[in-house]
Amino acid sequence: MSNTDSAAVAASSASATGFSAVHDGKVLRVTITKPKRKNAVDYDTMVALGDTFLAAAEDRSVRVIVLTGEGGDFCTGADLSATAGEAQRGITSDMVMDAANRLVKSIVDAPVPVIVRVKGAAAGVGVGIALAADLVYASEDAYLLLAFINIGLMPDGGAAAMVAAAAGRPLAAEMALLGERLPAPAAKQAGLLTAVLPEDELDAKVEAVAAKLAAGPRRALELTKKALNQATLTSLDAALAAEKTGQSELLKSPDFIEGATAMLTKRKPVFAD
Repeated sequence: MSNTDSAAVAASSASATGFSAVHDGKVLRVTITKPKRKNAVDYDTMVALGDTFLAAAEDRSVRVIVLTGEGGDFCTGADLSATAGEAQRGITSDMVMDAANRLVKSIVDAPVPVIVRVKGAAAGVGVGIALAADLVYASEDAYLLLAFINIGLMPDGGAAAMVAAAAGRPLAAEMALLGERLPAPAAKQAGLLTAVLPEDELDAKVEAVAAKLAAGPRRALELTKKALNQATLTSLDAALAAEKTGQSELLKSPDFIEGATAMLTKRKPVFAD
């Protein structure tokens, strides 16, 4: 089967789970395709995305991966509207956390550079997914948001560890504890983003960087990425484990039920005393 045929099969099967994966020469283009949900991801999407990154790691023809979201947002986190249906299918909170952690690790551990293009919101687990990449380019109107505390949860997807590794504990605490937006220019100044560009220049920049990496020495890029991750993400595995334990507890809590209900019904939550 040719690369084109493989890409067609992958894109066809992936579209059913909320994303597309297209093999364009040496570039694998992965796009979350749930714009009506602002690219919020459910359990199935996270599992299938993880499968895609793991498969790409074994494909020597892939030299760089570009990950983005369709429409005006990158990814607004977990799709809470899917929670009830997932529970009916026997999908537990531990399974959801495992899927999120596996996806983030598959991006971090990919042997080729991963570029993320962010427009609009990167929120919730979307922050962890974005910051797991090697290079993150954002439009001027983009923002990062660890909104978990607003619905009675804690950060996951390794976000707290990756924010702290790049920007330090004070900013990580501010984002995690206050749950407020961090505009892209401030995120760039803090070291969380590679570059911030006008929206009409974003795609051209991403394409230029992807082309340069695709023409680069694959093994040297792989070892460089590995060394950088080992030097800067030493606490990631421990953070993912702690997040799984804590988030699995919180996902069963009355505060989360109240927070999720309030968000879905567009009202302010009233948490227990």
